[in-house]
Amino acid sequence: MKRRFASRLPSPSISLSEKEFIGLFACMMSLTALSMDAVLPAFRDMAEQLAVTDYTHIQWVVSALIAGMVFGELLFGPLSDAVGRKKSILTGVVLYLVGCLVAMSANTLEELLLGRFIQGFGVAGPKIASRALIRDLYKGAAMARIMSYVMLIFILVPMLAPAFGQLVLLLGDWRWIFGALMLQATIASIWLILRQPETLAKEQRQPMVLSRLWRDAQFIVKQQEVMCLTGMAGLVFAGLMLYLGVSQSIFQDVYQTGEAFPLYFAMMAGGAGLASFTNGRIVMRFGMQRLIWFALTLKCSAALAMMGVSLVWQGQPPLWLFLSLGIPIFFSMGLLFGNINAMAMEPLGRMAGLGASLISSLSSLLAVVLSVLVGRFYDFSVTPLAVGYVIFTGLAIVLMWRVCRLQQEKPHGTQETTPSQ
Repeated sequence: MKRRFASRLPSPSISLSEKEFIGLFACMMSLTALSMDAVLPAFRDMAEQLAVTDYTHIQWVVSALIAGMVFGELLFGPLSDAVGRKKSILTGVVLYLVGCLVAMSANTLEELLLGRFIQGFGVAGPKIASRALIRDLYKGAAMARIMSYVMLIFILVPMLAPAFGQLVLLLGDWRWIFGALMLQATIASIWLILRQPETLAKEQRQPMVLSRLWRDAQFIVKQQEVMCLTGMAGLVFAGLMLYLGVSQSIFQDVYQTGEAFPLYFAMMAGGAGLASFTNGRIVMRFGMQRLIWFALTLKCSAALAMMGVSLVWQGQPPLWLFLSLGIPIFFSMGLLFGNINAMAMEPLGRMAGLGASLISSLSSLLAVVLSVLVGRFYDFSVTPLAVGYVIFTGLAIVLMWRVCRLQQEKPHGTQETTPSQ
């Protein structure tokens, strides 16, 4: 599908190929996942240098980033509707760079968490405005297809992130990781400035009028289908956050993999990368809803099996068995992320920026709360992770059932919703 609004853009002479378009926004949007994953191998060094004695506290390095995103996402959605997608992305990148500098100079855990919070607040700009930009150009299954290819690189880059972080630790201090993140953000920003036209024409922009934003936000929150899908996104993200918080300890403390941790991390994440690639090829044929149901069924089955074997082996099933069950779970996540977000965005029309903001903010908030809550039960075994997967997936199935019921009740042919004037 061609980008539909190209004739309205201020720089029509610039025409990105689909491959370059996907590459640009995968590079920009992967800042989020790279910021989470590259620091994982550095947890031990961070804890030692910053005098952190409770391992569950070092997990907050991930949680603080997501907490910053919760608040940043509330700003950048409406901002992208008001000033355009590109300016919102670049504003977020500037704040992200400031957060990297604060984290690099941290001497206490509290200072590091502050830097991570600012990082999260800033990276919400590229995350939200990029989604809105893609929504400007694509709809429905076509959007899910593009998002799947973006998510493929989005996932493949973080697969290598722990290995990259491990390499940085061999060459220098863990603070250098934040310098590398700054370099990627700068490269992606220059690429965006030079190659990507603005997709939201001036006549289509929505001024940041608080009364209108409040009215539109109320309207979006009252859309049960959108909120159910937002909850599903939060539950899937909670499972990922829980894994990120404990993965370093599971592989290095429980399974004693040592410096091979990045390899095993990449093997698990490879399932999600394969799913995103597969989804981009089959979503137009089978549809988003059918693929979501398949992914939820697969994830629930694998999670129940992981919980069972964990209980049988007293929290430490054989590594090969843990990987065999973990890879299908990540495969399911790869199918779920792109399709759930595309389904949630589809009905929002002109409110795409605010909608993306609310969906991401609320789902991230839910993910932070649930992952931190379950993470507190981590006892250097696989069991809390497996139980978390089962709970989160079971709740997601209930919400998906509700989405299907709502769609059956909707008048035939209804797609976009808009607030009454």
